[in-house]
Amino acid sequence: MTNPPHILVVDDHQQIRDSVTRYLEKNGLRATSAKDAQDMDVKLANGHFDLMVLDVMMPGESGLSVCQRLASDKSLPIILLTALGEETDRIVGLEIGADDYIAKPFNPRELLARIKAVLRRAPQAETVAGALAGKLIKFAHLTLDVDRQVLLGAEGEETALTSADFKLLLVLLERPRVILSRDQLLDLAAGRAAGPMDRKIDNQISRLRRKIEPDILRPKIIKTIRNGGYCLSVDVEVEG
Repeated sequence: MTNPPHILVVDDHQQIRDSVTRYLEKNGLRATSAKDAQDMDVKLANGHFDLMVLDVMMPGESGLSVCQRLASDKSLPIILLTALGEETDRIVGLEIGADDYIAKPFNPRELLARIKAVLRRAPQAETVAGALAGKLIKFAHLTLDVDRQVLLGAEGEETALTSADFKLLLVLLERPRVILSRDQLLDLAAGRAAGPMDRKIDNQISRLRRKIEPDILRPKIIKTIRNGGYCLSVDVEVEG
């Protein structure tokens, strides 16, 4: 029988660590806790985890710093625990690669639901390329190496993409010059519906533009469509 997903809970408050791990285990998951980033590194080095629940405000290395450090590891989804009202932390967290966030204080049932939603999406990371696997996709002045999830510039310079950036860019490249609403993009790229005041796609588009647009203040590759959404406004050529 397949082992249940293993969740690493990283929080400096013992009561939160203990209550969350107990709740997850009670609901059929495996859970391990870590009190800070240093403890987390030890646990990661000595075990396999399917998802991390990571507190932003911790002594020593912060959760945002940890998230940025682990962004290149596309195999470990991260859900951030943020302080209520700290919207900046949430936006920055999503920009540097977090998969989702939940504000403290939170309902354990909501955290469990978000964990399950992210885990449902996670296995798709390896197969998200589909028919484009092994291809080079040329657009504007850039080339996307699909298998490596790397952008190549005109001079061959490389820019690595997070898993979230890669999925969103693929959605746009598969539909050039098609206007996609925010809800459509969130559903296609992340596999979930948008909630009230959900800014995740706007934040991801902003992060992606910084990697592909020559002038971030005057974007020409991904255009914003008023009252519509976004559109990849260049032609696409697939090679390989």
